[in-house]
Amino acid sequence: QVQLVESGGGLVQAGGSLRLSCVASGRTLSSTATGWFRQAPGKERELAAAITRSGVNTYYADSVKGRFTISRDNAKNTVYLQMNGLKPEDTAVYYCASTRHGWVVTTTDEYDYWGQGTQVTVSS
Repeated sequence: QVQLVESGGGLVQAGGSLRLSCVASGRTLSSTATGWFRQAPGKERELAAAITRSGVNTYYADSVKGRFTISRDNAKNTVYLQMNGLKPEDTAVYYCASTRHGWVVTTTDEYDYWGQGTQVTVSS
């Protein structure tokens, strides 16, 4: 059984930083692509960042480019999301998700395993 467990969320002031972690069991994250989605109240879940199987290619939503960095530690079977320059509009529940594909896919239905989510709140 595949499990994804996120951690690292919290309350931070605008301009601050957080690093989210996603630890996997039951699936080797370096064998597939992984994404970080986020969902703000009243909004649809959106893909914020993703990393391919190879780890060479990454994807970022326009709203987070230049501020967020996705990375992976294969030895720890963990994917990270480093978030710098946080803004109040980054406030959301952040979910780690794993797809069976090796390349980046942007829609939620392409991901077959999800974590429980971690809350990120950015105060102004």
